Amino acid sequence: MDFWGTVVVLFRRWYVTVPAFFATLFLAFLAFSAVPIQFESGGVLVLTTPLNGGTEYESPDHTDSVTNPMMNFDQSLGLTASLVIQQLRSRETAEALGVHPGGTTSYEVNNGTSNPELLQSGPFIFIKGTGPSPQDAKDMADRVAASAQAILDQRQKEVNAPASTHIEVEVVVAPTAGLPLLGSPLRAAAGVGALAALVGLVAVYGFENLVQRRQLRRARRQQAGAADGAAATVRDRVAAESSVVEQRDPALLVRAGARPGEP
Repeated sequence: MDFWGTVVVLFRRWYVTVPAFFATLFLAFLAFSAVPIQFESGGVLVLTTPLNGGTEYESPDHTDSVTNPMMNFDQSLGLTASLVIQQLRSRETAEALGVHPGGTTSYEVNNGTSNPELLQSGPFIFIKGTGPSPQDAKDMADRVAASAQAILDQRQKEVNAPASTHIEVEVVVAPTAGLPLLGSPLRAAAGVGALAALVGLVAVYGFENLVQRRQLRRARRQQAGAADGAAATVRDRVAAESSVVEQRDPALLVRAGARPGEP
């Protein structure tokens, strides 16, 4: 059925369409309310080199020097940031930060892209923390930022980098107040609403089909009754004519049957 045909059916069966419409709104509202709203807090960190560079000189004439291994390669800050990001993404670190399967808090960390091959492209670390409340989301982002600093310090101590050459973590954007994420509730409401609207449309067309079938059966019964009435009339007329013939004067019948020449 075309669009305008559908509109005509919906208007003609308004006593089904209107309740179905309000039922759809009610179910969509229930779905939106049933899905818990998550909040998100974001922050940005950047790795910086120390003021004296990545090398510490042990003598005034600069003949003896010790270089921070974490800065002794090209794009050192970008690669160091990728090392920190990869460790923050590990399962052990997530569990240490209080993230568990099926839990209500989580976090995401990257340098602006989720592609592992591009993690060493810059020294920035982007952090997102989610939780059931604004404060939970902000606390998660704060814990991830603190963990990034702790991981970086641990890595540099493991390679015996001089303290004066340690890479530092600077906060570019502090974790913000948690903002609501309405995507999941809206998707749930949209899905339930679409399903309810489809069921309502099926109900309208089902009722329309039922009414049309009843009307068709009624019309057939009326036609059958009219045909039976006509047949009964014909039968009555034939019976009446037969009765008239049978009730004629016998004398006329006898006379009508006399042979020629007889009086």
